[in-house]
Amino acid sequence: MITNMFVIVLSMVLVNNYPLAQFLGICPFLGVSKDLDSAKGMGIAVTFVMVLATAATWPIMQVLNKFEIAYLQTIVFILVIASLVQLVEMFMKKSMPALYKSLGIFLPLITTNCAVLGVCITNIDNNYNYIEALVNSFGAGIGFLVAMIIFAGIRSKLVDQSKMPKSFQGVPIALITAAILSLSFMGFQGLV
Repeated sequence: MITNMFVIVLSMVLVNNYPLAQFLGICPFLGVSKDLDSAKGMGIAVTFVMVLATAATWPIMQVLNKFEIAYLQTIVFILVIASLVQLVEMFMKKSMPALYKSLGIFLPLITTNCAVLGVCITNIDNNYNYIEALVNSFGAGIGFLVAMIIFAGIRSKLVDQSKMPKSFQGVPIALITAAILSLSFMGFQGLV
């Protein structure tokens, strides 16, 4: 049981990393990764929302299946995720105003972050039980956090310490860096 949980987490962090291997959640990945503190805050917020969303959507899916209306899962999941993000946003605004301000528009965009919806649907598609679904969501969130921190660290070094041609500054170097980082995570494909 514990070994299975470890494999699920390892798989989601290294092999099936959402932004780097499955390309889900790219908008906040590229948008918030300019600053290390903002990247950490966004990674933690996404992890928290992923786990909460799974905790809420997994039982809801069981009810949808019971009434044979599983085709409504995407609509229901988006409504649940939007509600959870609003709660997280209100909490951060009150308790961490500096982080709330630094995340800006990207915090409410967690609602439409396909990584959060993707993890909820993946849990259902893989027939995970409730505990496995929570562990999978936690692993996906930690994988998102790791990718954000690595990418933010690389981007800050590129901006601070290198002189690059003007045509590569900004978005082009961010996309090139993301592609190389994604390729590096491809090396973990045979691990799990």
